[in-house]
Amino acid sequence: MNSKLKISSAFDGGNINLIEANAPSNIRVNIPLDTNSHFFQWFYFRLQGAMGEECRIYFDNASEAAYAEGWHDYQAVASYDREYWFRVPTEYVDGKLVICHTPEQDSVYYAYFAPYSYERHLDMLAWASSQDNCLSHDIGTTAEGRDITLLEIGKTQALAKNIWIIARQHPGETMAQWFIEGLLERLCDESHPIARALLEQCRFYIVPNMNPDGSIHGNLRVNSKGINLNREWQTPTEELSPEVLAVQNKMTEIGVDLFLDIHGDETLPVNFVDGCRNIPAFDQRIADMESLFSGTLLAVSPDFQVVKGYDNDYFGDETLKIASKWVGQTYKCLSLTLEMPFKDNELLPDSEVGWSPERSKILGADILYPIYQVVNSPSMKSDL
Repeated sequence: MNSKLKISSAFDGGNINLIEANAPSNIRVNIPLDTNSHFFQWFYFRLQGAMGEECRIYFDNASEAAYAEGWHDYQAVASYDREYWFRVPTEYVDGKLVICHTPEQDSVYYAYFAPYSYERHLDMLAWASSQDNCLSHDIGTTAEGRDITLLEIGKTQALAKNIWIIARQHPGETMAQWFIEGLLERLCDESHPIARALLEQCRFYIVPNMNPDGSIHGNLRVNSKGINLNREWQTPTEELSPEVLAVQNKMTEIGVDLFLDIHGDETLPVNFVDGCRNIPAFDQRIADMESLFSGTLLAVSPDFQVVKGYDNDYFGDETLKIASKWVGQTYKCLSLTLEMPFKDNELLPDSEVGWSPERSKILGADILYPIYQVVNSPSMKSDL
């Protein structure tokens, strides 16, 4: 190993295995398996000692990743200060992912997508809890003892619609929590008319991070028990999926009138929503709300589209195990999964940063417009 070079990942969300680093042009790594799982794809590590040298970092096991097809046209992100993340030249050749980059500083971080640390998560919760009209609820504990926190935001109880939004069931989909940060900033802005109008009619129940354990471990898909939370909604257990059980228990207590589950997709280079057309409870009323939601978001955000997405039978026999489908079936409400890209948005590309934390936050803020339209639609009001 080159004595100057050092690869490390012993930090929150860090994830890599070093094979060898005998020269900047020949750094070989593997992405470790998720905790107690066969999934893997998330990486996040620090490289030191290569300033000004052309580095080639080979991910030897990239072809075995959970979504290897997602490597095509993918560009990794890098940062010197862990605040600003930019894309670096990346190619997928002969089953290996290869980052080609010349660091301008002695210390540089590389990641699958811009990380969202547990400390930032706690800072977000503290900030939100200090805002008017926001209450923080402890609704449970993960297998490793971390808090499962629910934020409740609203000005009214009388006839309020209950809007549920959860994020990061899959911990490696960090764009989902960036989305929530943007949503919270907009929702807590009392000078913004859309926030004011919604908080007079609705109470928001937001779980910014459904999977704190997996986030800390640097997992892509699972919690510390190796469980994919987004396949647990039919039969969650305290032992294996306490995160889902805690949220379901609170939903039973409060009720659900609209539900959003925020995710990231490894393969599709667009933003899209996936609805409930394949559940038994789907009817014209829900269809009208899905159409109004998508049409409104399409009108206000050039970053959104409705052409590409999942086929109706995409999840097959697992359909009702998935959060948005289970909620839609159980509460007969508008229930959507929103997906953002790990790559760039091909409809509005940005060669420097691709899809990014900043763009995720903007989409999170913009999501209030379709929620407002649906809440005030005849289909929603017929529920009163």
